[in-house]
Amino acid sequence: MFSFQTPTISEIAPDLFRFCMYAPEIDLQFNYFLVRDEQPLLFTTGYRSGFPMLRKAVAQVIDPAKIRWVGFSHFESDECGALNLWLEDAPQAQPVCGLVSAMININDFAIRPPKAMQDGELLSTGKYRFRYCSTAQFPHGWDAGLLFEETEQTLFCSDLFHQGGNVESLTEDDLSERVRVSMQQMQNGPLANYIPYTPQTDGILKNLADLKPKTLAIMHGSSFAGDGEQALGNLSTSIREILGETG
Repeated sequence: MFSFQTPTISEIAPDLFRFCMYAPEIDLQFNYFLVRDEQPLLFTTGYRSGFPMLRKAVAQVIDPAKIRWVGFSHFESDECGALNLWLEDAPQAQPVCGLVSAMININDFAIRPPKAMQDGELLSTGKYRFRYCSTAQFPHGWDAGLLFEETEQTLFCSDLFHQGGNVESLTEDDLSERVRVSMQQMQNGPLANYIPYTPQTDGILKNLADLKPKTLAIMHGSSFAGDGEQALGNLSTSIREILGETG
């Protein structure tokens, strides 16, 4: 397992905090997101090995024991490896995931039953309201899904818009070139087909674009503020052009 630098914290939208843990060995950021509300929500847990550092960083924003919901996109170590550590630390916390994720992984893996959500179902945390978006096999995994916060119009993107480097926390610049470079590099190495291209890919991205997000909370690389609909359209084009022939 690679090592992380001390997390940096940025408020990238009202009550939305980005915790960046940079891994120099692979020149990649791992970003986790906390929504401060009556029922705080953490999106993606990080690795078990990174839990002490991430928990210490979260404690600078809220008492970690008050976390109520722990969400993630799909069953993978950086997405939910530390899930049970967060559940142990926050006695009222509950995993939130899709129905498929609950059935095939989380009902057995987690120490507490999850809130299993259907596509389009809403979860209120107080001021903020989260819509579950099923995205099966995208970015990867049958269980994949994303959360869209409707009040501030933030899409929690997981691995979408993957960018390398220790980049800025938030940008209004077009991400297309950065994302294309990262996808092309991965296609030429051991991470080829990191994000698969399937007959459903364009439709999933169109559905996400129709949400018209104003902020894209991105797990690897800079988050984005601006025209999320256009950014998702550009991503669809890039994925189709780069991955379509090999997906």
